[in-house]
Amino acid sequence: MTSTVESPARTPRRTYSRWASLVVLCAGALMTILDGNIVTVAMPAVQNDLGFTGPGLAWVVNAYLIPFGGLLLLTGRLGDLVGRKRMFTTGLALFTVASVLCGVATGQGVLIAARALQGVGGAMTMAVVLGMVVALFPEPRERARAIAVFSAVGAAGGALGTFLGGALTEALSWHWIFLINLPIGVVAWLAAVRVLAPDEGAGLGRGADCPGAALVTGALMLTVYTITGAGDRGASTTALLAVVACALFAGFAVRQARTARPLLRLRLFRSRLLTGANAVQVLMVAAMYGFQFIGALYLQRVLGYGELATGTAFLPAPVAIGVLMLGLSARTVGRFGPYRVLLAGLVLIVAGMALLSRAPVDGSYLTDVLPPLLLLAVGFAAAMPALTGLAMAGAREEDAGLASGLFNTTQVVGGSLGLAVLSTLAAGRTEGLVGGGTGTVAATAEGYQLAFRVAAAFAVVALAVAAAALREPAGGTGAGGSR
Repeated sequence: MTSTVESPARTPRRTYSRWASLVVLCAGALMTILDGNIVTVAMPAVQNDLGFTGPGLAWVVNAYLIPFGGLLLLTGRLGDLVGRKRMFTTGLALFTVASVLCGVATGQGVLIAARALQGVGGAMTMAVVLGMVVALFPEPRERARAIAVFSAVGAAGGALGTFLGGALTEALSWHWIFLINLPIGVVAWLAAVRVLAPDEGAGLGRGADCPGAALVTGALMLTVYTITGAGDRGASTTALLAVVACALFAGFAVRQARTARPLLRLRLFRSRLLTGANAVQVLMVAAMYGFQFIGALYLQRVLGYGELATGTAFLPAPVAIGVLMLGLSARTVGRFGPYRVLLAGLVLIVAGMALLSRAPVDGSYLTDVLPPLLLLAVGFAAAMPALTGLAMAGAREEDAGLASGLFNTTQVVGGSLGLAVLSTLAAGRTEGLVGGGTGTVAATAEGYQLAFRVAAAFAVVALAVAAAALREPAGGTGAGGSR
């Protein structure tokens, strides 16, 4: 572990170093989080410039998501073994270089390959961040504040990416949504090398399970691939891929139960908090990520907004999320406990999705979009830090990197699931209505309404799972929960 965990000192220099380290970690994470959304608004411009077909264009997103989601668990565990700082800085450098390659790409193949490389660097960077935050702030109250800051950056960064994508594409070109990462990446890397405390890790000999790594990485990549491409394949092919992915997961579980040095200690899943929090996250993120994608399309294809106007319309969300998470989240969790705060946030998310499910063809931003957008922002600002704290409280310190990788993995799987399911349902509903004689815009609006109803159902199930699985025992810690 880093010296910041082992030493109990609380000198001003010590406190400054820990919070400066948090700033560096948030800056590195922000780049990868922005990248997940910044591309969405620029997709039409990329398609027009490079000549992508509809199915081919999806690979601009999928080429990033597949290695990113597939490698998070592996890189999280490797961070525990070789040192989290080393994993973080290497991933940051790789992500920055890959971003430049994306920005200068003039052909489809180069862009897709560079996006895949971005996914690898993003996985290396993000997998260890939460583990490093937990190690930096072992005291429950300070940890709650640190997690609130990190969650604010992540949540606001996702929504901010939609705005930046529209602004950069309209003002300059789509190339700049990637090139903007160069100065950010260089500064963040230099700061990370200087500020983050060195850590040696446990050593590869304590957990370098190569067969297990191959099985779980293959299983996760295939899972993300199956989900993201479900709408473009037949049901039988999708089912076959899902069966193969399940078989790989089963083989990995058997391997981990029998090997002397497992990559993933299965006892990690005995934690009710960790397992329950990851299950809730899959459903919650499926609803929220699907909303960001479908919501942007609703503004563009139904209300007729341009790229910059679409990004601007989403801007109140990151502002609200940032203000609430930084100003109130830690204190609210400390006072009421993460369980109650999480449930309240999920209730607000359900309400926001329910309002969006009636978004009409002649809708108004001020009456039909902004109110549910703010409900979702407030709900997510409450739910995400509480959920993160519960998940990380369920892991031992030596498993913090692995738990961080697992939490980020379920976030990617949830986002991929939401995007695939909601976009497929919306497209199917729209095509059916157009075939029956309904106008294109009206049919598109009804397709999006169906997607929002399903997103609301995801949030309802997340609320039910959280209520059943994450209840704190009497006399729980409130900020951290029990293990």
